Amino acid sequence: MDGKIYVSKNSKGNNVKDNNIKDNNSFETITAAINSIPKENDTPVTICIEAGVYREKVTIDRPFVKLEGMGESSEDTVITYDDYANMLMEDGMKMGTFRSYSVFIDANDVTLHNLTIENASGDSKTHGQAIALYADGDRLVINSCRLIGHQDTLFTAPLPPKELSPNGFIGPKQFAPRIHGRQYYKDCYICGDVDFIFGSATAYFENCTIESLRRFSEEDKTQGYVTAASTPEGIDYGYVFEGCKLVSKDCPNGSVYLGRPWRNYAKTVFIDCETGAHINSELFHDWNKEDARETVLYGIYNDNAGEKFMQRAPFVKLLQKDELSDYSKEKVLAGKDGWDPAI
Repeated sequence: MDGKIYVSKNSKGNNVKDNNIKDNNSFETITAAINSIPKENDTPVTICIEAGVYREKVTIDRPFVKLEGMGESSEDTVITYDDYANMLMEDGMKMGTFRSYSVFIDANDVTLHNLTIENASGDSKTHGQAIALYADGDRLVINSCRLIGHQDTLFTAPLPPKELSPNGFIGPKQFAPRIHGRQYYKDCYICGDVDFIFGSATAYFENCTIESLRRFSEEDKTQGYVTAASTPEGIDYGYVFEGCKLVSKDCPNGSVYLGRPWRNYAKTVFIDCETGAHINSELFHDWNKEDARETVLYGIYNDNAGEKFMQRAPFVKLLQKDELSDYSKEKVLAGKDGWDPAI
């Protein structure tokens, strides 16, 4: 294998701007390209995807694989599917959240670049949860991508140890060991309404745009929650957002919370992020779990915020400047192997 594989609508790569394409290294679908890589792959392989819309439910289960959109921007290369939690299966059961993904990463050392990953099922009131990207692995890099959905757009696996209701975790990793991983999101656009960034991984979001979508027409209703971390007890870091923009076109002022705890030891920190008027002045919600107030770590820092965060909930920490070094990208993602995404 020469380190590059090509995905082209005509399967011969004629529309891909690279004169070195080999016919036996070009595929019509992303899935076929991935399946051509050995299961125990140990060398970097880039799958170069021609600009276009690919309606595929994609599983990346080989390590050291990079999916690269070849369009001028991330909007030009789209992977889309439309499964959703409330969809009835042949056995009469609902699909559930964790089978609804459009793209499923199930390997370490995977990179996505210059892509749009979309769950196109529709609004969350009708369809329920619908994952665009299910990311399960260590040393994952998502760079300059668009993640499009409504409820549960991005799942940063693993699952929590136990489900709260029968079959709540039904899906590909329901009974798999819970292996904690690190994930890095840079220059991405992520949109949704309820808990649209959720899960147990340590994840660092740098210079991302996070857009909250309106869910209800009523002005007085809570429109959503940006995050729902389930950081395992004893893990140093959950979510860290640095230099991100939190925006909304039509959510009323104060109608969105930065997060709520999917599990009681959730950790989520926002550093030097722009928070639009749609963000509630309390910042975080406790999900009506009074016991979680003693175990979560919710923090925020902005040197230019003035008194903006003075109405924050009592369990939300106002970080001090001398604490910021604890939340550097290098420290959060290093782990025992000293990983540095080095984008």
